[in-house]
Amino acid sequence: MDSSELEYDLPAELIAQHPAPRRDESRLLVYDRADGAVRHRRFSEIGEEIDGGLVVVNDTRVVPARITIESPRGEVLLLERVDGDVWEGLARPTRRLKPGARYGPVELIEHLGEGRWRLRLAGEPAGDVPLPPYITEPLVDPERYQTVYADAPGSAAAPTAGLHFTPELLSALDIERVTLHVGLDTFRPVGEDTLEQHAIHGERYSVELAAWERIREAPSVVAVGTTTTRVLETVARGGPLAGRTELFITPGFEFKRVDALLTNFHLPRSTLLALVMAFAGKEETRDLYRLAVEERYRFFSFGDAMLIL
Repeated sequence: MDSSELEYDLPAELIAQHPAPRRDESRLLVYDRADGAVRHRRFSEIGEEIDGGLVVVNDTRVVPARITIESPRGEVLLLERVDGDVWEGLARPTRRLKPGARYGPVELIEHLGEGRWRLRLAGEPAGDVPLPPYITEPLVDPERYQTVYADAPGSAAAPTAGLHFTPELLSALDIERVTLHVGLDTFRPVGEDTLEQHAIHGERYSVELAAWERIREAPSVVAVGTTTTRVLETVARGGPLAGRTELFITPGFEFKRVDALLTNFHLPRSTLLALVMAFAGKEETRDLYRLAVEERYRFFSFGDAMLIL
């Protein structure tokens, strides 16, 4: 697949800088694959669309992973805990940083290339919430970049499809949980000419046995987000209940356990958009994104949502 097929035109003013005042007040674009019908709804009405399906969420929690360093002025962004107090992270300005040196609570151990370091962190992460670079305005309440069911610390970015749920809405749905700790490589743009040339990095996940038994037997499964989808399809293909997934879902992929997908609107040239195209169809996804732009839906992390049935 040519990577240019992942491009689309997006007016900058449609990139959401703030979450909706209330989580479930965001808009919901519903697309039914069976008949091609499109409906424009509020997220609070999602229960009317999924018809009792088992809703599977990713309960990872974003860690306060952005740590400012004073000299040289820069920052460290924690990506993943390797073992104990050893992490992998991004650090800048890399050319002015030295292995073995300490910068605040961070000791750099080894430069792994492309700004990525193995490092040792004193104590638990205590930096700022690592908002995506396209969000340029301050976030008043850091908890708005967490899902209300966030439980297992470990992510460098939020599983944003879940940001729309409220406790009240969850109580009216049949919910099951999995965990996948989101790494920033998930959001790395596809720079190669073809999608097949792009290397996707692994992410840690886990599923409780009882949860998987419910998911496996459910008549219909609604995956909340691309991260949940990767977990379900990894295990459905015989993967262990805990480990790392390097599953790269692209058009032509055969879905074995996801029957409906809830997702936000993703960046151009992203592997996440490729996953949506795999589920909804390439041309269908392009049409839906053009419609979302025409209808002034809000895009990316704090934006609106799309439900593909």
